[in-house]
Amino acid sequence: MAQRGSMMGQEWHGSGGWGHHSQYGRMYDPNNLTTIRGEVVSVNTFTPREGMSGGMHLQLQTNRETVDVHLGPAWYLQNQDVQIQPNDTIEVTGSRMNFNGQSAMMAASVEKGEMTLMLRNENGIPMWHGWRGNQ
Repeated sequence: MAQRGSMMGQEWHGSGGWGHHSQYGRMYDPNNLTTIRGEVVSVNTFTPREGMSGGMHLQLQTNRETVDVHLGPAWYLQNQDVQIQPNDTIEVTGSRMNFNGQSAMMAASVEKGEMTLMLRNENGIPMWHGWRGNQ
């Protein structure tokens, strides 16, 4: 059952604060996408904003820089067929953003070999929006 109400000024719809219209979700710009390729240095959990459920992000070493890539809520990613591990070579398409004063990327898709992990549609709506998997 989805919870509704207000949590520190953001709408809470059972997505743990990862909704498209949350303060964090609005940082994604579907009109400003870029694609980068590199090797995964680390995969970690994080909480982007106070009151949000835990998420996953990775450090990606490209030939030019190390990029912090925000993937999505941990509960969603743990139920996907594509699992990202350190030393994987991947290609990430997403929206660049400034997160806590640092350059980062919010991922829309991650390609690993022949598999693609879809995280957002072409309009930037998260794939976990309305997802009914086991949480």
